[in-house]
Amino acid sequence: MNYNYRYRLRPSDALEEQLAWTVDTCRQVYNHFLHRLNRTEDTSAYSEQKLLPSLKKWWTDLKDVHSKVLQKVVQRLYDNLSRLADAKNAGRKVGQLKWKPPGEYRSFTYSQSGFKLKNTSGRTKMWLSKLGEIPLTYHRDLPDDAEIKTVAVKQEPTGKWYAILGVETPDDPPAKPENPEKVVGIDVGILKYTHDTDGTAVESLDLSDERKRLKRAQRDLLRKEHGSANWEKQRRVVAERHAELKNKRCDFLHKLSNYYAREYDFVAVEDLDAKGLVELPGNSRNRAGVAWGTFLRMLEYKCECEGTHFAAVNPRGTTKECAACGVSTEKPLWVREHSCPACGFEADRDANAVARRRLAGSQKSAISGNGVEHPFSRYHEAVRSGTLRSNACGDCAPCVLGCGCKARR
Repeated sequence: MNYNYRYRLRPSDALEEQLAWTVDTCRQVYNHFLHRLNRTEDTSAYSEQKLLPSLKKWWTDLKDVHSKVLQKVVQRLYDNLSRLADAKNAGRKVGQLKWKPPGEYRSFTYSQSGFKLKNTSGRTKMWLSKLGEIPLTYHRDLPDDAEIKTVAVKQEPTGKWYAILGVETPDDPPAKPENPEKVVGIDVGILKYTHDTDGTAVESLDLSDERKRLKRAQRDLLRKEHGSANWEKQRRVVAERHAELKNKRCDFLHKLSNYYAREYDFVAVEDLDAKGLVELPGNSRNRAGVAWGTFLRMLEYKCECEGTHFAAVNPRGTTKECAACGVSTEKPLWVREHSCPACGFEADRDANAVARRRLAGSQKSAISGNGVEHPFSRYHEAVRSGTLRSNACGDCAPCVLGCGCKARR
């Protein structure tokens, strides 16, 4: 399996200056081959990489950059071109590749050789060819049988340097259970980030204080003369505020997705078009801030690593269809309760929708009927014990399925 491990680098002033020089040299090489790409026909990454030795004869600065780093710069250009072509073939309107100005090219990559993780005098350091040993914060051990394949060195807008280690382990992901016992369906939202069929509702993060600090820092940046030393200092402050928002959100998403991937054998979620939802008019900032797409991507790859079934279900109609009998009932968005006119079943709208997705996910993965319990069995147990609460009126009504509980509406 392949993993990425990210570590904070602690370079000295001299090493930091050398890292910045290497990044800028790679940027110039990228622009050079982009110039050739725009004026030469029938080029490829392999044919252009073969020109690098001759390029070093007149561009002597390239001798101070590792050969694999230069090859990855050329590969990066043609990877960008390939992604642009894929987007165009998918019907999207695309432009063309642009030159990278200073500040927009922030990383370089070693592959196969030119790097080594060392333990010097009791402190872990990253040795990079042409650069030397760079101390790092080794906060997390690599697996014992892991082999480092690539090392990407990146400078964030905050000015901090990081090393992203791409490692490979010989272990295969755990086998997924044929008869999953612990099955859950998940609905995502804005006020309640997740609402699952076990009756668990997780509140969204409150980032209001971080947004206020970001707004204040951006306002201060506007008062500085663009390009001045004070402007650059304040730009770093703005970058730090953005990093605070990003880190807090990612920490929340990693912990939540990790919980579902480890605690359950089968996870069914709604297959959301997160990008399309953000582009809709009204409330766009809140929809972008909750990062549904990032959460679903995290959940999918964590389920793969943990040997958990993952099913993305089309959400169309799931808030209208009854989880008990399947009859569809029209209701506007502001109605937060589900009341079925056919069977009389009543539940929170999100709880009903997530139950339908769980059923659809089981059918999609062809595991329904293999001991998978009814999606509302745990929900009823939760409302019977009084552990499930919603932000609705809180009135009680008898459960129409005959289980004797008082369903919290």
